[in-house]
Amino acid sequence: MDARLRVYAAHRQVYADRPVDGRYRTTPFWSYRRWPAELSGVVASGSVVVSRWSDGELVALDAPTGRVLWRTDGPEPAGSGTAVRTGAAIVWDPRGLHLTDLPDGRTVVVVSGDAEARGVDVSGGRELWRADLPGSCRTDVGTTASGQLIGLDRCAGPATVEFRDAATGAVRERWRPPGGPDELVVTPLGCRAGRSACPALRTAGAGDAGGRGWLVGTGEPVAAPALDPAGAMAVGDQAVVVLDGVAVGRSARTGTELWRSADLGTARVLAAQPGRVHLLTEANDLVTLDPVTGRQLSRFSLSVGRDGTGWAPGAVGAEGGYVAVERLRRPVDPDGDDKRYYLTAEAVILAAT
Repeated sequence: MDARLRVYAAHRQVYADRPVDGRYRTTPFWSYRRWPAELSGVVASGSVVVSRWSDGELVALDAPTGRVLWRTDGPEPAGSGTAVRTGAAIVWDPRGLHLTDLPDGRTVVVVSGDAEARGVDVSGGRELWRADLPGSCRTDVGTTASGQLIGLDRCAGPATVEFRDAATGAVRERWRPPGGPDELVVTPLGCRAGRSACPALRTAGAGDAGGRGWLVGTGEPVAAPALDPAGAMAVGDQAVVVLDGVAVGRSARTGTELWRSADLGTARVLAAQPGRVHLLTEANDLVTLDPVTGRQLSRFSLSVGRDGTGWAPGAVGAEGGYVAVERLRRPVDPDGDDKRYYLTAEAVILAAT
């Protein structure tokens, strides 16, 4: 955050420490608490940290100082906002809380619950619009890089993807993939952070059958077959996927192969950020490639001290050249307590690439 701070989520607290590459957490540089409200989600834009709480309130904090910039009411989040485990989902993938940039340069935070969505200007907290929603049969998927909220409407008839203008709240497009199944799973791809500012998405049926990749802009989505395979990642204008042990980079728009890297062994695409795509090998080496050329930018064992590499990756966050990964104990037991679930008490490993 702000290239100098790390921001954390707790049950009723959002706080930051520094330096960003420190080995351990330190005394908070700043901390913001509320009670009895619980923290539901956190997003960041430049030097502004926007937190969402279980009573619907949005609070924007100045990252360099921690002071409150603005606060406003919003719809209550759907489901529980309690920070569980590491709280990674609240910071790396907050549901119903997304950012997107408008063509005029403004950044909007879009916040939604079961029955309502609102758009708020990040710079000053001014509400731009609010819209009624039909309930839990419609869910927000993310935002596009072109200033739209992506929703999946399953309320009546076949599931339909909805694109809502983040500047006005008006629905601009309702779309279904041609020949697609009635029940859709929509996965945003290449997002800036969490599910915000995504340039692409993938649609699939139940069980990931018949997946198809699409580039999203101001009109109808455009087919991008290079993003069809499960595990493919959009990185800018490129699509990166590992097929039969070989990492391949293609133009997302044309499918033209740009490069391939066959020296990785068994690997998977872990995460991406502007100018970088991160892969994790079977031996838990973190490999970072240039998505345009395939040139290897770094490669090292993703381990700390004597912890070793015998762990499975959990939640992942990537931003500002850093990659953070939860380390889970093998075999992964989702129902186990924290001691069984995580490799060590230091659940998250942070790497500079």
